[in-house]
Parts: sequence; structure tokens; C-alpha cells
Amino acid sequence: MNRKIGLPSPRWMLEVGAVVIRTGTELILKSRWVIPERLEKEGYQFKYPKIDEALADILS
Repeated sequence: MNRKIGLPSPRWMLEVGAVVIRTGTELILKSRWVIPERLEKEGYQFKYPKIDEALADILS
């Protein structure tokens, strides 16, 4: 998206945030490639199947 903005976050702040949203810090600190194949095989339909559609909605 060519956005050069972001706030530095110390690890302890991320750990507090992880507790608040009830997730593990590894989900915040590490990037993961997620492929929705299993969900789609089970019949799940995404509201925005393409990233361009989701970003357009977010940015509008």
C-alpha cells in the first residue's frame, strides 16, 4: 500500500495487547502465510474474496 507510517512498539506493549485480545504474542510478532483452502472446502464464503475488494472497503 506504499504507506510509510507506523509506531514502534516495545515487546512488552505487544504482550499486553496479546493478553487483551486473548491471543499469543507469536501471532503479533511473526508473519504467517495463511491459505483459506480448508475453510473454502467446508463451504465458508468470504465477504471479500479478493484483497483489492477488502482494501477498497477499508479505505473508503
